[in-house]
Amino acid sequence: QMNLLLREYLLSGEVSEAEHCLRELEVPHFHHELVYEAVVMVLEGSREESVAMMVTLLKVLWETGLVTLDQMNRGFQRVYEELGDISLDVPLAQGLLERLVELCFDRGIITRALRDACPSR
Repeated sequence: QMNLLLREYLLSGEVSEAEHCLRELEVPHFHHELVYEAVVMVLEGSREESVAMMVTLLKVLWETGLVTLDQMNRGFQRVYEELGDISLDVPLAQGLLERLVELCFDRGIITRALRDACPSR
């Protein structure tokens, strides 16, 4: 469901609809999964507009409280842990992740500690 929600968002660009769909799922304890799926989708998609769109969505979900600090951290940490495997399928994943993490940090979505935990080349 979350993967479908994210794909729909990337097609429509409607943040409010994505937010509404996430609320309707009524699984707040799984919102870290949405963060994980969003980051992986960006890494696998490699489209420049996908990066900006996901940063915008994560910013809104963070500001509305739908995604908590803990959930944001857990989602990104899972990506960090699985980056080796992801990079096998997406050789440019490391660079994309670094750029995404910097954008998220610059927009106030993630903490300095989470940014600094990002695996580097």
